[in-house]
Amino acid sequence: MKFAFINAFNDMKKTVLLLFLLFPCYVFAQGKQGNGLGAAVNGKGNTVTPFKTELAKLEKLIQQGLDLYHVPGAAVAVVYNNEVILSKGFGVRDAKTLEPVTSKSLFAIASNSKAFTSAALAICVDRGLLKWDDLVSDYMPELKLYDAYASAHLTVRDLLSHRQGYETFGGDLIWYGTTYSREEVLRRWRFLEPKYGFRSAYGYSNIAFLAAGQLVQKVSGISWDEFVQKEFFLPLGMNSSNTSIRDFKSGDDLASPHNFVDGKNVPIPYVNWDNIGPAGSINSCVDDLAKWMMLQLNKGTWNEKLYWNSKRSFEMWEYNIFKPVSAWQRENMPTRHVNGYGLGWELMEYGGKKIVHHGGGYDGMISKTVLVPELNLGFVMLTNSNNSLPSAMTFQFLDLFLGVKDAKNWVNEFAPKQDDSIEADVIYALTPCTEDVSGVYESEMYGRVEVKVVEGSLVIDFLPTALFKGTLFPNGTILSYDLIWTTQMMLPSGKVNFILDREGEVVEMRVFVDNPDFDFSELKLFKVKNK
Repeated sequence: MKFAFINAFNDMKKTVLLLFLLFPCYVFAQGKQGNGLGAAVNGKGNTVTPFKTELAKLEKLIQQGLDLYHVPGAAVAVVYNNEVILSKGFGVRDAKTLEPVTSKSLFAIASNSKAFTSAALAICVDRGLLKWDDLVSDYMPELKLYDAYASAHLTVRDLLSHRQGYETFGGDLIWYGTTYSREEVLRRWRFLEPKYGFRSAYGYSNIAFLAAGQLVQKVSGISWDEFVQKEFFLPLGMNSSNTSIRDFKSGDDLASPHNFVDGKNVPIPYVNWDNIGPAGSINSCVDDLAKWMMLQLNKGTWNEKLYWNSKRSFEMWEYNIFKPVSAWQRENMPTRHVNGYGLGWELMEYGGKKIVHHGGGYDGMISKTVLVPELNLGFVMLTNSNNSLPSAMTFQFLDLFLGVKDAKNWVNEFAPKQDDSIEADVIYALTPCTEDVSGVYESEMYGRVEVKVVEGSLVIDFLPTALFKGTLFPNGTILSYDLIWTTQMMLPSGKVNFILDREGEVVEMRVFVDNPDFDFSELKLFKVKNK
């Protein structure tokens, strides 16, 4: 989902030189794959953990951040020079049971799954099953977009780089919490109208990555889920990871997602994301993700096993679309010059270094992965609430490990400026009894939404999902209602307006819910006439 990240770097040469000047008796040994902790060895034969001081500061800041951001728990891993130098849990995985987070606690990693999908296609490229610039229509002729030109010219590269012309998160209501299969989500995608010209601007698309995952199945003969399990989880020893919440078992070391409601963390159920799997359904732990980061940093080779050719890594880390550097980023990070997207990875140039990163936003869980390939350095953080702490810790990590002077305290910079808990909805005294707007409304893209009177109240039911149900209350404007959700969710209340034709008949419904993830206004809901 949508989360903003701001970066800061300085060249590390002075820091490295200072270390050698201060500690001439230390001989730094580069760790080998899978051996030890990549530790330094002093003259007395004692090992010294690399970045020991920085790790101690990092852990302290994480703990402070949990309290300041009202986060129940987190898990963090840091890898350096092919070794895991930190893999640890903080806080609790459930605010009710108070069970501690461990390095094996499972979290939904959401859009961090996208890098697995691009890596799966990289393997397919190596095996000669397709090329990055092949036309998708050659493999999936059934896939159609709203724009005929885009349909005819869409490539594999386009699917993986958010440049199809859609607004960020466009069409997410098609899949979120619905009963639609992956195939049905893609069929309905054709009704989503683009906002930009094809390949002209960045617009984050989850559905495009679903199409990329289905393409893996088309060319490999096995599902995306099977491919990820066979090619990544099993050989890397990512034994706790899976691609569906259906794989959770009783007794699992499982973190619960949370909402912060009325000043308290409240555990909420997992939402099934199977129908968008290749874009965000992986569940994992930091022990497992440390292995994934080391495979990435070693450009497709780990423990003498070749997963993909190193050339593919450079291709996945090349800019395919650029994003503006915001005014806030320019002001607070003056050496940040370029933002963009590669193939399954966010990219930024900062302080003369390329940073490869990605965030993940799930219902009640936020995560972040950061790679600094030039330094063979990686960081991952998983949390179990809706919060911006992973963003803050990204820059604390980079500043600490890159030796940035006069660095800001990013935990304080990103901290909530006020109570950010979800407030209980206002209890309306009015009970609407009108049936003038009752009926079924249909969107070609989304499906049907029903408005009806139940026990004197006007209720709305988004039929493709059990997650979106609410009550409509008149707000004093003709044919306009306040929407109060009756299902447990993160969304705020909204408004529903009805439109008449020239004969005074209700013919259309429009829904507005202000939030950064779902655009309800893109639903073209027309009333279904009774036969």
